[in-house]
Amino acid sequence: MSSVHPPGLDPEQLRGHLDRERPGLVSGPLSARLIEGGRSNLTYAVTDGRSRWVVRRPPLGHVLATAHDMKREFRVISALHPTNVPVPEPLLLCEDDSVIGSPFYVMEFVDGVPYRTAGELAALGPERTRNAVFALVDTLVALHAVNPEAVGLGDFGRPEGFLDRQLRRWGKQLDASRNRELAGIDELHAALGRSLPDSPAPTVVHGDYRLDNVLIGGPDDRIKAILDWEMSTLGDPLTDLGLLVMYSSELGLPDSPVSTTAGAAGHPSAREIVERYAAGSGRDTSAIAWYTAFAWFKLAVILEGIHYRYTLGQTVGAGFDRIGDLVPVFIEHGLTTLQEG
Repeated sequence: MSSVHPPGLDPEQLRGHLDRERPGLVSGPLSARLIEGGRSNLTYAVTDGRSRWVVRRPPLGHVLATAHDMKREFRVISALHPTNVPVPEPLLLCEDDSVIGSPFYVMEFVDGVPYRTAGELAALGPERTRNAVFALVDTLVALHAVNPEAVGLGDFGRPEGFLDRQLRRWGKQLDASRNRELAGIDELHAALGRSLPDSPAPTVVHGDYRLDNVLIGGPDDRIKAILDWEMSTLGDPLTDLGLLVMYSSELGLPDSPVSTTAGAAGHPSAREIVERYAAGSGRDTSAIAWYTAFAWFKLAVILEGIHYRYTLGQTVGAGFDRIGDLVPVFIEHGLTTLQEG
């Protein structure tokens, strides 16, 4: 841990607040480091030399509070922590901007590994990889089995018309990033709109459920914690499954800056993932092609937004120059998935 604090978090200010609100929690000076890999909200590992915690706050320069709602994230993990859904223990929420410059919350540090690529999974070997992905599916089943009313999340979202709103939302996101012709994207958006499935009963939806948003650890490679709840709401559970299937499909693009885990030896097929979820949840998954095509569309829109910001010189780092070439691939996968059913 460096004695120089990372951008967005002053350990001395944080310790003063924790000493006031949670006396005895911290036993010495705090140091912090930024945990890389998050797409939006910032995540820090914090230690006093004896214990470790995690702090989450909105991105630097952030303006719209509703887009990065710390209270919302804290609320959902607080509701789920007493259940059998693995989440870090929530410790403290601070909505006072004067402490570190924005709202934030503190939760326990969970020791585990987020596997982001097929190459990282190779270290587990085929059998452990297969078991880890099936554990990911089983954990999703457990999340979707939670009764929102029973854990105080009955008003956590507006499940009525959920899919229609999602489709309109991402269509607006696409329009906000248009600066080139994208063959097939409007066709995909329209086709999804014409074939909206009937949603099952609403559940807590994670919104970005994939292997690198969970921590895996222990001798049994179990799911120790689900992370990054910023997109969670009440809605159609099959949107989580569709996204998981998408991230379990081959892109066919070596050295892509955006990757899936499908190429790892032992990784279950998309069909096996759907079958395991259906068996565990009892839900009808016959419309999974629509949900997977929607996931391809949503990621195409997200990538196009990144490409658009790159063309404006608003991104920093390696790989952004190749993002634009990925968008047509995601569009094609979406169209093919929807057409083939």
